[in-house]
Amino acid sequence: MASLAEYIVWMMFRIMRKLRLTRMLRLGTSTVMFLDYFKGFEKSQAVRGIFGDKTDDVLRNLKIEFTWFGYMGVNDANGHLMVNKRYLNEGDKVDIYLDVVHELCHVNQHMEGKELFEPGYDYVDRPTEVEAYRYTVKEAQRLGLSDERILSYLQTEWMSREDLKRLVKNLGIDLYGEENWQINAQNN
Repeated sequence: MASLAEYIVWMMFRIMRKLRLTRMLRLGTSTVMFLDYFKGFEKSQAVRGIFGDKTDDVLRNLKIEFTWFGYMGVNDANGHLMVNKRYLNEGDKVDIYLDVVHELCHVNQHMEGKELFEPGYDYVDRPTEVEAYRYTVKEAQRLGLSDERILSYLQTEWMSREDLKRLVKNLGIDLYGEENWQINAQNN
């Protein structure tokens, strides 16, 4: 879990992105090619499902901007994947993998010309988020994650319990019985 300071910086980033001030955020970041860091992702069934025949070309040309805040995201100005190095080093490896899959869905949406941060939607209702989370949940199921573990993955610190319930409803996936909601409530 991120520190309070990281969470505050992440929220500031979201506000700056909405105000189109993201150039200021790239100070002190470094850039690498996706396949230089995430080796073997071009072979992933989930990743190939996102990009199809374009997978090799997309990943070969995709850049990662290492940042000092947040977890992971997509720069809506250029389609680069933005990744916090600390999260990569300290985060749960399954969560990181699922986050990469989720963010690659956003890369594809960006390539299709979709508005990633469409105004007028809450985070859990935004069509691009629902699409990316739906795909990511299917990958989590394919990996054999329990409903409880998937629910834990979906829960973020900026999402209330009601937001989480709305996200799950928006995904159209009826996985979570009352038992999982109670377990998740105890863990949060």
